[in-house]
Amino acid sequence: MRAASIRQQRMRSESDGHLAAADWPGLALRELNPAALLRTATNRYHPSVELFLRHAERVQERTGWNESFRRSRVERIVAVDGGFALDGEGPFPHVLIATGHPGLALPEPYAGDTRTVHAYEPHEYAPQVAIVGAGMAAATEWLNALGAGSEVVSIRRREPLRRPLNVPRQFFSRRGLAPYQALERETRAARLRELAAPSYPPGSAWDEPIAAAQREGRFRVEHAPNGAAQIICATGFNRGWMHDPLLAHLVADHDLATHDRWLVLDADATVPTLTGSGRTLAVSGVAAQWAYPAGDTIAGAKYVARAFLRRLCRTR
Repeated sequence: MRAASIRQQRMRSESDGHLAAADWPGLALRELNPAALLRTATNRYHPSVELFLRHAERVQERTGWNESFRRSRVERIVAVDGGFALDGEGPFPHVLIATGHPGLALPEPYAGDTRTVHAYEPHEYAPQVAIVGAGMAAATEWLNALGAGSEVVSIRRREPLRRPLNVPRQFFSRRGLAPYQALERETRAARLRELAAPSYPPGSAWDEPIAAAQREGRFRVEHAPNGAAQIICATGFNRGWMHDPLLAHLVADHDLATHDRWLVLDADATVPTLTGSGRTLAVSGVAAQWAYPAGDTIAGAKYVARAFLRRLCRTR
């Protein structure tokens, strides 16, 4: 839904960014496209959103994903004898929390402006558009609005970084991850803050339309909307465990260790004080960044899920 709202065409992940349990074969092999195979060999293949969604549907059908759920709202997870109680139900010896991003970020003063829409909400484009942000969503919206014939004002505090992936490739490997996981708390938090800086991929597909619009006087960088008819906040999501009610209750109820906006987790993304030989409490997604900097990626989900499965197998 979020990708559809900003009309994203390409995934930022590479060929191994897919939902199948095993890394191989990647999406390039599944697509049977020679050009895609060549690009994936050099880590330059970014599958289309359409291809990824078709792949997701096939995985859902093959695994019986939709039929496996019992839908229930959970407000509190409490450690009890034998595991964890979820709003009084249980105990469940092993629990994986995957609550996703805690909500859309709308910075002041734009939150109260009637012209404002978030980039991740469905919208069209006015003749004059101010786009707040400098990351992947903002860059996508620049091109969308220009393609719709709009005049675009980019509002940003800093120049965006240009990198192919959400975080440098080294953090997707065990070798690159080990030094990060050995960092002291404040050094690790500083590294995470650095990695959270807005970025989008390099390449002429981004640069040429913007350069052409600048020559035409349809794209410029400003510090304020300056009368734009529409303000699109491409500002991502609220950051930190305190914005997630389930995690906030968990921290308060069990006095969990935190550092700034991150839960302090073990390398396998488990909560240290609530995980032992007979029970496991693990965290996935953006809340797992303390263990895995790219926690909010497909690779991050697999990292946590595989570690969780290993713990389950050891306790059987």
